[in-house]
Amino acid sequence: MPTRRFDVGSWLDSPASRRRLDLTEFAEQRAAVQEICARVAADGDAALREYGSRFDGWSPASGESFLVPADDMTAAVRRLPAADKAALEFAADRIRQFHKVQLARAADGLPGLKLLTRPVRRAGVYAPGGRAAYPSTVLMTAIPARVAGVREVILATPPRPDGSVPAAILAAAQIAGVDQVYRVGGAQAVAAMAYGTASIPRVDVVAGPGNIYVTLAKREVFGSVGLDGIAGPTEVMVVADDGARADFVAADLAAQLEHDPLAWAVLVTDSARLADRVEEELESLVRGLERAEIIRAANCCIVVADDLTQAIQIANDFAPEHLLIVAEDAARLATQVENAGAVFVGPYTTVPLGDYTAGPNHTLPTSGAARFASPLGVHSFMKRMSVLSLNRGDLEMLRDATLRLAAMEGLSAHAHAVEVRLE
Repeated sequence: MPTRRFDVGSWLDSPASRRRLDLTEFAEQRAAVQEICARVAADGDAALREYGSRFDGWSPASGESFLVPADDMTAAVRRLPAADKAALEFAADRIRQFHKVQLARAADGLPGLKLLTRPVRRAGVYAPGGRAAYPSTVLMTAIPARVAGVREVILATPPRPDGSVPAAILAAAQIAGVDQVYRVGGAQAVAAMAYGTASIPRVDVVAGPGNIYVTLAKREVFGSVGLDGIAGPTEVMVVADDGARADFVAADLAAQLEHDPLAWAVLVTDSARLADRVEEELESLVRGLERAEIIRAANCCIVVADDLTQAIQIANDFAPEHLLIVAEDAARLATQVENAGAVFVGPYTTVPLGDYTAGPNHTLPTSGAARFASPLGVHSFMKRMSVLSLNRGDLEMLRDATLRLAAMEGLSAHAHAVEVRLE
């Protein structure tokens, strides 16, 4: 298992410590995505059929539709093994309960002022295909939209070459409350939801992860539609002391790396002994894993810090998507975290629990975006608006400062709109 080893100085000097989402290196892919988005905006379903044949290996024949029949969603739930259905429902309930806590209420501030929140009318969520099917992504994106009060939620996902969609995806869509599922993948799916076509309605927000083409398409359509964010490769950072179990830590590193050859896993520890043991455990573990080739191609680093306070500083600078803290005083260290998409505290709080069943959202800011961004949530599907309801007394109270500011900016019509009401 190729693992890069650093002390603090070499880590801080390394580009690995400053990784950021840099889309400029994907010039060829960006040009292709720009063409796809422009074609979908101009030609709608005709473009979707062409790209479906080329990229997904399927497009609807004459008389067929991109839309999955509603009965297929219901049937998928019935066909799913009972244990799989129970797991999806269990996860959905916990996700739903967690996100209900996020619901914002109307807020009253100064007299005559209110802050209101309203859900968007229609949301589009994307579930990737390719290396695997991700029913958990359907739950994590659609349920917050439903909790927010979004009236209509649609899902786009790549079809198989025969035009079918995995039963687990359809069952998750039914359980999460998705209204329609469309068999469209990649950049063309994002463009279709952003711009609308004859068969796929235009949405107000697009959410959900995907490959580089999906990421570039989200960047391309921004402004025409709201987005959950622009995501880079998945990542985990583990902060651990000498008492941490090396096999636990190795398992968490491997679990994240198996997602993608571009994934990141970083262990920061104050124990050179633990660093050695984790390297050994990881090498042994990976040999027996199905996705060993992907894990070996991904980015795995170990940083030996002077102490755990320094380790948390490194974590705050790195701003990881997932931060796992396994140390004797893990709870105290967690209070010092400033930048992370999600924090996992203690040896039994493994990241896959957050991916599936714990309840918090697994769609998280990556590539350092946790410095300024938040996980997907109810707020991602809501907008805020201020409501002013002022009387003459309020106008008189605000008059002098308003007129002064209007004069400073040379906007005399602004001043007149105030003064005419007080003549």
